[in-house]
Amino acid sequence: MLNYDGVSLNQATEMQNQMRQQLSLHKGYDTIITIAGGDISHNKNEDTVYAGIVILSYPQMILLSYSLVIAETKFPYVPGFLGFREVPSLLQAWEQIPNKPDMMLLDGQGITHPRRMGIASHFGLLANTPAIGCAKSMLFGKFLALSTDKFSSSPIIGSNSNELLGYALRTKAGVTPVYVSPGHKVTVSDSLAIMKNCTLKHRIPEPTRLAHEKVNLLRVGRVQPGFHIADTQMGLFDF
Repeated sequence: MLNYDGVSLNQATEMQNQMRQQLSLHKGYDTIITIAGGDISHNKNEDTVYAGIVILSYPQMILLSYSLVIAETKFPYVPGFLGFREVPSLLQAWEQIPNKPDMMLLDGQGITHPRRMGIASHFGLLANTPAIGCAKSMLFGKFLALSTDKFSSSPIIGSNSNELLGYALRTKAGVTPVYVSPGHKVTVSDSLAIMKNCTLKHRIPEPTRLAHEKVNLLRVGRVQPGFHIADTQMGLFDF
């Protein structure tokens, strides 16, 4: 089982630099029929994390199933190193899924990261699956102001280069944008198009919004760990 508890920040930085060399920003899938969202919940100052992955139909955004785990981590919460804290438990949830989704969406950065290794890149590389990051706040890069209209967007450019890393995307008129970037096996432009298809009436795209709901229910004991078929489809069954 993957564990980063004994890894220092210097070691983590070196690991990110090495992993970066293996990333692909080319399309690594044929079609998208299912898309997953992953998220983590935790109580302040505790080592226990509640991780979940929900799977939705694409582009209908109907919840099909979800996988939940409770795990422990001692790796600290440090901006730029979120993958080392959250990816191990998310991979546990991933392993419980019998039929893997075509695309993974993570609540965090993809390549909009100083070393191009946000949580979506970290997860996508280790799971060997297409992945996109959709973050609620900026970590790296710069962009020009965008209009207040829904689906207005502005390219995110590397701070010290002209490299296109992702897009600031306004998912709802007048609200703060989210920050979309490819993680692995997907292009920058496709990441933006896919996020638009995942956005309904909320600021946060449906896959990560529903994952956030499930992990919070897990944290307070209202749902149990394991792989579940969504009750909107067939009733709630545990496998």
